[in-house]
Order: sequence, then structure tokens, then C-alpha cells
Amino acid sequence: MWDGRARAVRRDVAALATAGLGVAELHAAAIELVDRVVPAELTCWASLDPDTAVISSMTSGRARVPGEYEPLLATYEYDGAQPHTFAELARRPVPVARLSDLPRRTAERSGRLAEVWRPLGLTHELRVVFRVDGTSWGAAGLVRNGEFSDREVGFLTSVAPALASATRVAARTRGPAERAETAIVVVGPDGRQRTATAAAAAWRAELDEIAPGRFAVLLRAVVTGARAAATGAFRARVRDARGGWIVLHAARLVAGEDDGETVVTVDRASGAELLGVLLAAYGLTARERDVCREVLAGLSTTDIAARLAISAHTVQDHLKSVFGKVGVRSRGELTAKLMS
Repeated sequence: MWDGRARAVRRDVAALATAGLGVAELHAAAIELVDRVVPAELTCWASLDPDTAVISSMTSGRARVPGEYEPLLATYEYDGAQPHTFAELARRPVPVARLSDLPRRTAERSGRLAEVWRPLGLTHELRVVFRVDGTSWGAAGLVRNGEFSDREVGFLTSVAPALASATRVAARTRGPAERAETAIVVVGPDGRQRTATAAAAAWRAELDEIAPGRFAVLLRAVVTGARAAATGAFRARVRDARGGWIVLHAARLVAGEDDGETVVTVDRASGAELLGVLLAAYGLTARERDVCREVLAGLSTTDIAARLAISAHTVQDHLKSVFGKVGVRSRGELTAKLMS
């Protein structure tokens, strides 16, 4: 029975992947499919940056996590001390885990359980990362009162690659890139904004259009990431309300000072900044990506062959494959599609 349900959901997800949906629309539809088999009182799905496994967008099920808890969840995702973060699960051979699988003492140290789920009257959490071809494209967190069964875990393990493939296709969609000024925000050690340039107000309005308080949550997330990183820096590419991309970069003013301020810049992502995401989203192999980057740099077939130490014939073979996957017929169309 469970195998039959998994096959049916995989078929339905494959159909969604061909419908031209953006990531948020895809996840909203897929949440309903999964909830029929693995019900949860709270469900939140995320798309992940394939380079960093940082959350790029979030889509909730019927019930949303109350807004006052979202900054806590952002902190726990990136502080480097919590079990079962999406980045951690993305590195596992099987990227599915129940909080109850952990030793009791370890589970009790979960900030999500102690500070978010229990205050909301919930006791059990199941998390899964959607990974295909070694790359993680999305993730889901499900929370409810009853334990998640082994069969439910097996079901999610079975459908996760299909959800990853569909999310990878949806990641190719890009909304209109409206012009906006770069904003600079200074955040104190308490996670609160201390000062900002005038452009920050426009970014706050745009991101809060997705969900009230979204701008503050994202600031909290990237600042937490920067404070936890040995380099003192953290970058996140996130989706806006229209399917476009925004880049937030956080850097501690003085590396190594835990009580210092952090500077966050917010800007529209350029085509070059999104190139890695798009090459992965179109399913290009590592060598095809190398060839594609050289083409975008304007190199000839002969120059590409010399730089990559392969024959001109092999370059052309790779380029033919790239054209097929991206859906173009020439180098000019390839450049326009990837760099617009």
C-alpha cells in the first residue's frame, strides 16, 4: 500500500514539474499531496540554494508558524549548534530524520523542540531534504503530536528525489528583476537593526510582502550564519515575491568578536551570481558547466579546447548537450537565457 502511494505521489509530482510552476506554487501543491499520506499539524517547505543549502524560500501548509517564533527558527537553523538542520541532513546518505531518533538528551537540547514546538503544544518533528544527483534543492519540516512511523519515513525517503527533481525544474523560473538600490544594514549582537541606509525601507517592504516580518527574519538568519562562521561572513540567495532573486551578505565588522556588530548588504542578484544555480537547475554535468562558462566568457571552440585540455570535437559534443538541456540553438541564445 505504501509503495503504491509513493508511486502515485511521484507521478503527480512529475506532472507538476511540467506545469511551469514557480517554486512556491510547486511546493504549495506538493504539500497537499504529501499531507494526504503523512499528515502534520504544521508543515513548512523550503527551497535550498544548491551551492550552500541555505534556505531560499519558504512555503507553509494550511497552518503557519506564528510570526513571533520565526526569528527563533532562523537562529536555530544557522547557529551551528542544533541537530537536524537542513544543511546537516543534506550531507547525510539518507537525508531524512525524526527528532525522536536522537538520544533523549540530545533531542532535549533542540531549541526548536524546547522553544517553538512545545510552546505550540507539539511534540514530534520529522525533517527531509529533497536531493537528486547529489544536489539538494529543497527540504521540508513536519511537526505534529503523534510519532512519525517508519512507514511514513520510508514514504518521504521514496518521494524526496521526485520532489527534488521538480524543485530543480521550478528553480529555472525567474521573475522580472526590478531595479533597486543596494541597502546596507548594521545589526547589533542582539540581532536587532541599529542603523540602515534609506534603501533598506524599500527592501523591507518588498520582503514583508511575502510574509509579515520576513525582512527581519532574513536579517536574523544571515547574521546568525556570519557569527557562527569561522570566516565571519555568510551569504544567502533568496527568492522575492515575484520569483526573482535577492542576495544578502552578512559580515562581522571585526572577525572573532562575538559581541560586535554585523553589516548586511541587500541587493538584487545579477545573472552572473545566479549562473551556478541555473547550470545546476538545467542538469548540466561538471564538464558541461566548464564548457558553458567558457562560452559565456566569449571564448572560441579552439580556445575552450586548449583551456580545458580536450579536443575541439569534444567541446562541440558538450555544447550540443548543453543546448539540448537548456533549450536553445546557439551560443547567443544560451548567453541570453542564462545571463538575462
